[in-house]
Amino acid sequence: MATATKHAPIKDPSNNPVRVEIFDQAYNLRGSDAEYILKLAEYVDGKMRAVAEQTHTVDTARLAVLAALNIADEYHLVKRNQDVGSSDYLRRAQHLSSALDEVLGDKRKAG
Repeated sequence: MATATKHAPIKDPSNNPVRVEIFDQAYNLRGSDAEYILKLAEYVDGKMRAVAEQTHTVDTARLAVLAALNIADEYHLVKRNQDVGSSDYLRRAQHLSSALDEVLGDKRKAG
């Protein structure tokens, strides 16, 4: 049976708060890469503003959910394309490997 113990949190000196603004709301976020956090916040802010413009909705909770759905859709499309691309590369690599085996096999027989 597993047991859990409670330890004091480890302080990360590079884990400084970063103040961001998303759809006119300020948030203090923590992370090891402030530039990356700012980039993500800008992306989410842009998505929320695009959804607000398209839907003429002012309810921020609704906008956040719709923006999250758009971001999730983008993620899954990229993931699906990456998975398809990976299987294409694998299939091509197997084909090239088989062709190489044939060539090397022919050379071994001739030599």
